[in-house]
Amino acid sequence: MDDAVYERLSRLCEAGNALVAEKRFDAAVTRFNDAWEWVPEPKKDWEASTWILTAIGDCYFRLRDLKSARPVLEYALRCPGGSGNAFIRLRLGQVLLEAGEHDAAADELMRAYKGGGADLFAEDDPKYLTFLATRAQL
Repeated sequence: MDDAVYERLSRLCEAGNALVAEKRFDAAVTRFNDAWEWVPEPKKDWEASTWILTAIGDCYFRLRDLKSARPVLEYALRCPGGSGNAFIRLRLGQVLLEAGEHDAAADELMRAYKGGGADLFAEDDPKYLTFLATRAQL
C-alpha cells in the first residue's frame, strides 16, 4: 500500500475513533467508510481492511443495526488476521444471538472467549456471557 494512501486512511480512522469516543456512531461509520474507500483492491488482502471493517461492524452493533453489522463482520473475518481476532468473533456472536441464531452465536462467542477470556465480555451486556455459560462450561 502506498504510504500516502495509508496515511490518509489512518487519519480518517483516527477521526472515526474520536467520533466513537463521543458516541457519535453514525458519523463514525461515515469516517470509517471514507477510509474503506481508500483501501486498494483487492480490499480483502490488506490488514487495514480488518481494522476498518471491525470498526464499522462495531459501530453498527452499537447502533443496533444488526442487519448491516453482520456482513461487515463476516467480511472482516476473511481479511488478514480476522479469523483469529477475538473482538470480531465477539461482535459477530452478539449479532447472531440477537438474530436468534443460537447455535452459530454460541460458536462465535466461544471463539471469542477462547481468544480473549471473560475480560473481553466485560464492557458488554452480561447476557452474552450468561448465554455462553448455558452452552459451555467456562
